[in-house]
Amino acid sequence: MFILLSGKDEFSANEELARIRASEDFGYNQDAFAGEDADLAVIRNTCDTMPFLAEKRLVVLEGLPKPAKRKGKGKDSDADDADTEDGNDSEEDAEEHPDASDAPVATAGRGRRGKKAATAGLSPLAFAKWLAEYVARLPETTILVVFVPDELKADHPLMQAARRYGTSHVFSKPQGAKLEEWVIRRARTQNRRLSQDAARMLVESLGDDLRMLASEVDKLSTYVGEGGEIRAEDVRALTPVARQSKVFDLTDALARRDTATALRLLHELLANGESPLGIVALTAFQTRSLMQVKLLSDRGMPAYQIASAAGLAPFVVEKSLRLTRRFTFAQLEAAHRGLLEIDTSLKRSRMTPELALDLLVLEFGKVS
Repeated sequence: MFILLSGKDEFSANEELARIRASEDFGYNQDAFAGEDADLAVIRNTCDTMPFLAEKRLVVLEGLPKPAKRKGKGKDSDADDADTEDGNDSEEDAEEHPDASDAPVATAGRGRRGKKAATAGLSPLAFAKWLAEYVARLPETTILVVFVPDELKADHPLMQAARRYGTSHVFSKPQGAKLEEWVIRRARTQNRRLSQDAARMLVESLGDDLRMLASEVDKLSTYVGEGGEIRAEDVRALTPVARQSKVFDLTDALARRDTATALRLLHELLANGESPLGIVALTAFQTRSLMQVKLLSDRGMPAYQIASAAGLAPFVVEKSLRLTRRFTFAQLEAAHRGLLEIDTSLKRSRMTPELALDLLVLEFGKVS
């Protein structure tokens, strides 16, 4: 059996792979290869090996090899490399090894003298075509799963092989309303109901990070119990990122000098069990993140690089970028310094919680 998993939704693809692993007792007959350094001859020999004390062998290949750097083509070489990333290799590369039966018997990785594996250097399309040729002769005792974390065209060799000799599953990340539906379905699989308001709150807090969304839904499902309903108030009470989202709203209100909204949000945080010290700490974390994002953004760094450099979740960076436009860096520094002073005063009992929250609203971002 040949199973092709493809698409940019790696979380759902990995969940399907976990389901396949649990579908049978493979015992010791499980092998996994990374496409970027796998040798086709080794994959073929592994697939051809009869399972030991089990009915089936499971072989998993994750990814395809990366396009090889082409030398001697000057400025055009980078463009040529880019063309190969989605499988659009030249005809010459595609025919490099037309028949998998010709694959030499080789060992994985490198030899003692650093010699590369026999099929190293193949373009992604040549590698896929060679593998697709072999799939036609895959033993009945082997389940071969190939996961390509990208969208493949209908005429891609592996897509064609899946249609003729196996099955194909394409995983695309849901967006917008479909993302909220995904969260609701996730709860339904655990015999829980999740309200539309709760789904919207989770999505607004976590963005399209399916792994984090699934983790929060699983936690909330445990909380409400079998057959229970997950409501917006449950999300507010149990999901830290939802409280963080509320702090984003608070910071936005403080930046707009909207005292009424800021006070309302402060009281909502208190009503949900957040302590004055906790509110100050969350707001201080927010200002520190805003300072990092503004500094890196002013250097021309795009959002995804900011997330990596600052160690922040992508959805935090996206929200922070919108907020940083309301502040100068000096204002953010002043706000952060003021919050640290309030925190110290609260811990040393120099200030009542009521006074601390009043100062938070009145003094936020004022530059002396």
